[in-house]
Amino acid sequence: MSAEGQEQPKASVTRIRAQSTILGSMTKLLVANRGEIPIRIFRTAHELSMLTVAVYSHEDRLSMFRQKADEAYQIGTTGQYTPVQAYLQMDEIIKIAKAHGVSMIHPGYGFLSENSEFARKVIDAGITWIGPSPDVIDALGDKVSARKIAIECDVPVVPGTPGPIEDVEHAKEFVMKYGYPVIIKAAFGGGGRGMRVVREGDDIRDAFLRATSEAKTAFGNGTCFIERFLDKPKHIEVQLLGDSAGNVVHLFERDCSVQRRHQKVVEIAPAKDLPSDVRDAILADAVKLATSVNYCNAGTAEFLVDSQNRHYFIEINPRIQVEHTITEEITGIDIVAAQIQIAAGALLPQLGLTQDRITTRGFAIQCRITTEDPLRNFQPDTGKIEVYRSSGGNGVRLDGGNGFAGAIISPHYDSMLVKCTCSGSTYEIARRKVIRALVEFRIRGVKTNIPFLLALLTHETFIKGSCWTTFIDDTPGLFDMMTSQNRAQKLLAYLGDLAVNGSSIKGQVGEPKLTTDALIPKLQGPDGPIDVSTPCPEGWRNILVKDGPEAFAKAVREFKGTLVMDTTWRDAHQSLLATRVRTIDLANIASTTSYALSGAFALECWGGATFDVAMRFLYEDPWDRLKKLRALVPNIPFQMLLRGANGVAYSSLPDNAIEYFCEQAKKCGVDVFRVFDALNDLEQLKVGVTAVKKAGGVVEATVCYSGDMLNPDKKYNLEYYMKMVDEIVAMGTHILGIKDMAGTMKPKAATLLIGAIRAKYPDLPIHVHTHDSAGTGVASMAACAAAGADVVDAASNSMSGMTSQPSITALIASLDGSIDTGLNREHIRAIDSYWAQMRLLYSCFEAPLLGPDPEVYEHEIPGGQLTNLLFQAQQLGLGAQWEETKKAYKSANALLGDIVKVTPTSKVVGDLAQFMVSNKLTPEDVMERADTLDFPDSVLDFFEGLMGQPYGGFPEPLRTKILRNSRPKLEKRPGLYLPPIDFDQLKKDLIKKYGKITEYDVASYTMYPRVFEDYKKFLAKYGDLSVVPTRYFLTRPAINEEFAVEIEKGKVLIMKLLAVGPLSPNTGQREVFFEMNGEIRQVTVDDVHAAVESVTRPKADPSNPGQVGAPMSGVVVEVRVKEGSEVKKGDPLVVISAMKMEMVISAPASGVIASVQVKEGDSVDGNDLVAEIKS
Repeated sequence: MSAEGQEQPKASVTRIRAQSTILGSMTKLLVANRGEIPIRIFRTAHELSMLTVAVYSHEDRLSMFRQKADEAYQIGTTGQYTPVQAYLQMDEIIKIAKAHGVSMIHPGYGFLSENSEFARKVIDAGITWIGPSPDVIDALGDKVSARKIAIECDVPVVPGTPGPIEDVEHAKEFVMKYGYPVIIKAAFGGGGRGMRVVREGDDIRDAFLRATSEAKTAFGNGTCFIERFLDKPKHIEVQLLGDSAGNVVHLFERDCSVQRRHQKVVEIAPAKDLPSDVRDAILADAVKLATSVNYCNAGTAEFLVDSQNRHYFIEINPRIQVEHTITEEITGIDIVAAQIQIAAGALLPQLGLTQDRITTRGFAIQCRITTEDPLRNFQPDTGKIEVYRSSGGNGVRLDGGNGFAGAIISPHYDSMLVKCTCSGSTYEIARRKVIRALVEFRIRGVKTNIPFLLALLTHETFIKGSCWTTFIDDTPGLFDMMTSQNRAQKLLAYLGDLAVNGSSIKGQVGEPKLTTDALIPKLQGPDGPIDVSTPCPEGWRNILVKDGPEAFAKAVREFKGTLVMDTTWRDAHQSLLATRVRTIDLANIASTTSYALSGAFALECWGGATFDVAMRFLYEDPWDRLKKLRALVPNIPFQMLLRGANGVAYSSLPDNAIEYFCEQAKKCGVDVFRVFDALNDLEQLKVGVTAVKKAGGVVEATVCYSGDMLNPDKKYNLEYYMKMVDEIVAMGTHILGIKDMAGTMKPKAATLLIGAIRAKYPDLPIHVHTHDSAGTGVASMAACAAAGADVVDAASNSMSGMTSQPSITALIASLDGSIDTGLNREHIRAIDSYWAQMRLLYSCFEAPLLGPDPEVYEHEIPGGQLTNLLFQAQQLGLGAQWEETKKAYKSANALLGDIVKVTPTSKVVGDLAQFMVSNKLTPEDVMERADTLDFPDSVLDFFEGLMGQPYGGFPEPLRTKILRNSRPKLEKRPGLYLPPIDFDQLKKDLIKKYGKITEYDVASYTMYPRVFEDYKKFLAKYGDLSVVPTRYFLTRPAINEEFAVEIEKGKVLIMKLLAVGPLSPNTGQREVFFEMNGEIRQVTVDDVHAAVESVTRPKADPSNPGQVGAPMSGVVVEVRVKEGSEVKKGDPLVVISAMKMEMVISAPASGVIASVQVKEGDSVDGNDLVAEIKS
C-alpha cells in the first residue's frame, strides 16, 4: 500500500515481457493460421517475451487458439467469406497486422504457408516474414521446380514429368512411356491433398480431374505433375534449418511412412530400421539441396526409400511441418524459436545450432488424434465434445487445438484434435508410452481414431518399425480394433432422459415405494452368523456335476421326502410383477440364497418370458444374467422353461435352432430343462427333449395340465393325462413334469393324478408346478407330496400367492412332521425379508389383484398370463372392461376348440379375447364374420398350425374361414417345413452389422430377431444399464442426491443430479447437469412432452367398405402400401403392434389405394382411419 493508502498496480504480463524481450523491436507476432499450430507458436513467442495476435473466421470464434493469443481479430465480416476462404485472404490478414502493430507473421502450415505471393505482400508491408524467401518458395514450393533443382544437384528423383501437365493427354503420354502405377500430385501444397494413385485399369481421366480440382480448392492452384509410383516405399523426411549467411544444418530424419491417403497418421524420429549409410546419404542430399538455393529458415526435405534401400527426392516443404514435435523431442531444439530468431536476423552459430552440436537422444513417436470414425472409412465426425480428459505424465507432450469439453467440432476444417507425442530412451519404450497415453484419453461426444491408433501401435509390423506408405491400406486387420465403450456418458444420457421425460419402461405406473437401499439379511448358523462372501459349496448340483443327469434323477427319487423348487427368480415375479425384476437385484441376494436354499431341488431362474422381457423391456442380456447368477450360486441346480420346438420364442423354429439354443444354455449354466409343448403335441415336445439330451442337460419332459380334471365335461381327463405320461416315459425323460399353469388342479385331482402316475411308474421322479390363483395352491402341493411327488414348486412368502406359486413357508408348515423338504425354515424366513423389500421396489409393476380368484376354474387364465393380460388390457384402453375380457377369454378358448393354455397358446386365447372386446364381437359374430375380420397374428399362426396340432384337431369351418386360403394348413409339426439355420453365416452377418458377436447373441437373435435388434440399438445409445441400481433405473434421483454405479469390478461412478435446465423453444431440448466423480457433466435431452403434438385422426366409416380402420389401439410398425398401389382383397396393408401382439390389417376389398393415413411409428386408436381403397 502507498502512503495514500492506494494499492499499486501489480506487474502485468505485458510489462514482464517488455522487460525481458530478446528480439528488440520485433515484439508482436501474428499467426496466419488456425487450430493447434497457432497455439504451438504462441507458446514459443511468449517464451521469447512477444505479444501474440490470432486471426480467425466467424466459424472459429469459439476456438481455443483465439483465446490463447493476447489479441484476436476476425477476418472480414460475418458471412463475408467461407470458413476456409477466410484464412486465404492475404490482404485482409495483412491489414489486421498493420492495424495492430504486428512486427512478424508466421504462416504455420497449410493455408498460405507455401504461397510466395503472400510472403511478398507481408515483406512489402514492412512486416517480417517467418519462413524462406518468396523466391525460395517459388523454387521449392513448386514440386516441379524442386525436382529440376534436385536433378541439377545430382540428387536421385523418381521418374516423372519434367514440368506441370496441362491436361489428361499429357498424363496418358507419360503412362505410355513409363507404365503403371503412377501418382498425380498437386504442384503446390501438401498434406496429402491433390494426390491420386492410378493403377492399370483405373480411370486416369477421372483421377486427373479430381486431383486438379482438390488442389485448386485446397491451395488456390490446380497445377499438377505426374511421376512413377513406388510400391511399399518408406517415407523419410529431413528437418532442415538455414540462415541468411548460407549456413544449413539438418536435425536428423523422421519416418513418416504410416499414412492414409498420403496423410501422415503416425510419425517416428529417428527412423528405426534405416541403414546408417542410407541415412547419411539422405541427410547429405537434404543439406545439399537446401544449400543450393540459399535456404533460410525451417524446411523439410522429403524422400522415398524403396525396398532396395534406394532413396529418391520428392519435395521440400518450405514451412514447418505438423510432425516437427518429434524432432524437437529427440534433439531438444525448439524449431519454432529458431524460426522466429532466424527471421529476426540471428545466425545458426549464434543460436548454438552447428551440425557438430546437434545430436539425438532416444526415440519419439507422434500420433495425430482426429475426430474421424475409422469404421466408416475415416469419415470426419462433427458435434460437441461432451467429455475431454487428456493424457499426461513423463515423456508425454500434447499439442492441441479444440480439445476441451464443450468445444464444437465443425465440418469446415481439418479433423485433427490433438497431437500426442511421446519420447523414450528406446523405440519400444516410446511405443508403450504412446499406448499408455492414448488409453488415458477420454473423449466423448464425437468419434475419434484412438481405437485405430491403438490397433496400429500394437500391430507386429509397427512393433518392428518396418511400415511402408500403404501399410494401412494393405492391412485390413487394423480395423479389427477395440472400440471405446463410452459407458459413463451413455449412462448419463439415460439418466438425463429419465430426469426430463420420466421412465420409459413399459408397464410402470408411478414410482417405487422403496426409496432406500435394500438390506441383505444375515443368516444364522449353529456357530453364529454365516459368512456368505463366498457361495455355499453344498447342494444337489454337486451330484449332477459329478455323476450326471441319470444319477441326479435317481438321487432325487431316493430322497425320503419331497424337495422344493423355488420359483422366486422367475415365475413368481413374472406372475406378480410382469417379469420386471432385474439382474442386479437377483445378484444382490444370490450368495445368501446359495446358503438359505442349499437343500432345494433347484432355482427356477431362466427361460420362458424372462428371456425376451430381459431384452425387450429391461434392456438386459439374459445370458449375462445367467452367467452372473451361476457364478454366485454354484451349488443349487438352475432350471429353465423351454417351450419345446419353440425354444423360448412364441412359434416353432428349425430343429437345429433349438439344439443350438440348448447347447448354449447348458454351457452357460442351466442344469434342468423343463420342456413342454403348449398344446401337449408330443412331436413338438420331442424336439426340445432331443435337444436337451444332446446338450447334456437334465430332461424334465412335461405334461401341461389344463382345466379341472374332475369336471366330467372336460376332454382333458385322467385317461388323457395318463396316456400322455405313457408316451413321455417311452420317449425318455429323467424327470416327469406336471405343469398346472392356471392353478386349476384341485387337491383331490392332485391326489388322483399323482397317485396314478406313482402307482404305474414307481421309479419315475415327479415334479409338479402350479399357481395359487384360486387360493388352493398350498393344499394342492401338499396333496401332491402326499401322493408321491418328488418335487413341488413354491415361492418366497412375499412373492407368493394369487397368480404366483404357493408360499414356501406355508407349504413347509403344511408338510411339517410328515414329509421332509430338506430346507431350513429360519433361513427361508430370513431371505424373505429381502423379497418383501423387492415387492416395494417393484410396486410400480404390481397388478391390481387383491386376493385369490376362484373364477379361474371357469376362465382358466394361466397365473403368469393373468397379470400380463390385465396390464395389456389397460394399455389397450380396455382396463374398465376387465370383467368382460375374462368372460371373453372363456369364449375365445371355446372358439379355438378348448385348447391347452400355456405360452404361447395362452397368448392366442388372450389376443383373441382382447380382439373381441375391442371390436365388441360375440362368439357368434366371430363365427359369422371370420372370413372378413383381421385377426391378430397369433390367432392366424395358431390356425395355420405354426404352434403344433391341438388335441382333437382344429375347429372347422372356423379354421378355413379365418385362413381364407391366404395361409396354408399345416398338418405336421412346423419344424419339418423350416430349413435349418446356417449359424456360421448368421454370425458373420451379425458381426458385419454389430461388430463383436458371441454364440449367445446368435442364439438370442435366432429366438427374437427384432427384439435383439432393438436391444442392440438401445445398447448403442445408452450402454449396459444392468449395473444401475433399480431405483435410479426406474425414477430420477433427487437433486443433489449422491448415488454410486459400479460399472465393473473396482470401477465406481459416484454421481449426483445437479439441475435440469429450461426448455429451449427452438430445439425442444433441455440440458441436464450431473456431477460425476467430482466433474461437472452435462447431456442434452429431447423433451418428448414439448415435442408432442396433439393428433386427432379421422375414424373409419363402418358403412363405407373402402375405409379401413385400425381394429385396436397400437403403434404402426410397418406400412406395406402407398397411394396408387393396387391391392386384392386380403392383401396386407399395415402392421400394428400393441405390447407383444402384432396384427396385420388387410384389404377388405380389391381396388386402388386412394390414401394412406398413417406412417411407421404412429400411434392409433381403435377404428382410426388407416387407409382408403377405391374400387
